[in-house]
Amino acid sequence: MSDTKQRLLDGTITAIRQYGIAGVSARTIAAAAGVNQALVFYHFGTVDDLLTAACRASTAERVRHWSASLEQVRSLRELLAVGRELHEQERELGNVSILAQMLAGAQGDERLAAPTAASLQLWVDAIKIVLLRLLDGSPFAEVADVPGLARAVSAAFIGLELYDGVDRAGADQALSALDQLAVLIEVVDDLGPIARRALQGRINRATRRS
Repeated sequence: MSDTKQRLLDGTITAIRQYGIAGVSARTIAAAAGVNQALVFYHFGTVDDLLTAACRASTAERVRHWSASLEQVRSLRELLAVGRELHEQERELGNVSILAQMLAGAQGDERLAAPTAASLQLWVDAIKIVLLRLLDGSPFAEVADVPGLARAVSAAFIGLELYDGVDRAGADQALSALDQLAVLIEVVDDLGPIARRALQGRINRATRRS
């Protein structure tokens, strides 16, 4: 990748942090990148295409950064511990706000919807791999929609990042509630074989009724 294209990608992220998605333009991106704004269109065609490329590159870099920590997770509580650490670091760096701003912008610009969803999918895919490993052999494995659960976790994380900005105590309470849910699942997984079979039967019957 040329130095100019990288500067434009970095400048786009800086512009989103400074002005929000509503304030991003070829001019503000070029100013942040320190280049002529005509280069936005020369290298990327449109501002939307540049936003898409910058969001995907930024998200992919953060997923790579956390991949080693996610690979070491051996329980849901460990996953949530990584989530808390990620929450703190990414909030300080302002990285999650980039994806959140893109999601907000996509509400009024359908051209951003699909590429923004594709960026979020990078987190969904990473979390899905962890959940498949953690739920293997659990009574919940047969009824859990793991891809859907991974999407819910990713969407909740973005929401918590935004919520944290107006009610940090409330965001911490939400994370603590998830910790309690993880403990409950561990307790279930530690049940003896008879109790596990009984629970599995109850889960199957409840699933069929729903």
